[in-house]
Amino acid sequence: MNVIIVGCGRLGSTLAVQLSMSGHQVTVIDSSAASFNNLPADFRGRVIEGDVLTRDVLHRAEIEHAEALAAVTNSDTLNAVVAHMAKVVYHVHNVVVRNYNPRWYHFQEAFGLEIVSTAGWGMHRFEDLLSDNPFHLIFTDDKSKTAIYQIIVPKKWQGHLLGELLPEDSSQNLTIARKSKVLQPAEDLTLKSGDVIYVTLLFDQVPALHQRINLLQEE
Repeated sequence: MNVIIVGCGRLGSTLAVQLSMSGHQVTVIDSSAASFNNLPADFRGRVIEGDVLTRDVLHRAEIEHAEALAAVTNSDTLNAVVAHMAKVVYHVHNVVVRNYNPRWYHFQEAFGLEIVSTAGWGMHRFEDLLSDNPFHLIFTDDKSKTAIYQIIVPKKWQGHLLGELLPEDSSQNLTIARKSKVLQPAEDLTLKSGDVIYVTLLFDQVPALHQRINLLQEE
């Protein structure tokens, strides 16, 4: 796959290296030559210094042949504009933008782009890891308004039924593992300490999960 990455900060450089190691053809664009110092000496992709909003830079990056583009600078407006150009003008099939400041999320969303909100994700992960809660957010998709949670059953929940924990209509969207074995989810399944549950929820279902977990924690 021919991929263009706009922005060579810590995120962009890490993404570039990972994609290159996976066998993809990677071109990195940044307005500052010093940013390319974030790349290792053995990086096999191309680097282009310049203003990404100019046709010359995009043509040097061979955007006409790009199959994917990731705009991951620290400027949410720049990310949105570049991604919109790539999608509408150059018809790049797969375009993803980084959301750096959550206040600009809806601006980027208005362009109809795939968005990865690093700040929002980080905030939720800090919140989970700093709390004593037995469940942790591991993935969010703001476009589809869904989240995936991991729940590790503590000792005090042992003997409770799976149906006591989960909101209604969520059992079909979960996986439960016990000692490396995947179990068939059912509301009358008795929980055991150490069970690991992965559940996919709509954002508006999450408060109900919080409420049920709090009730079990208070017992």
